Amino acid sequence: MPTNMKPNATLPPFDPEAALAAAPARPVPDEDNPPTSAVDWDHAIVTHGGGVTATLAALRRGRGPQKAARKVPTALRLSPEVVAFFKAGGRGWQTRVDEVLKQYVEQHS
Repeated sequence: MPTNMKPNATLPPFDPEAALAAAPARPVPDEDNPPTSAVDWDHAIVTHGGGVTATLAALRRGRGPQKAARKVPTALRLSPEVVAFFKAGGRGWQTRVDEVLKQYVEQHS
């Protein structure tokens, strides 16, 4: 058993009445957090529930209109060795698969 421990190392239980009695009667002015007015809240984004995640989602800008022709989302089942080959090339593997398929279409049209 360690002998260098402080006696009575635990804090006394929290007493909310004592904390309220010790608090100042009026708020202490804080230079870093000045009072706000209605004008300060004109452009506020209110998100009900979700907290920070919902607020960030509301602030996130969507993508604008696409300049090039859009691709068609589809589910394509490929053999594991084909997927492994293209993924070994790093990011953009789906784009490389698309390029190979475009070349095939050009050669066979």
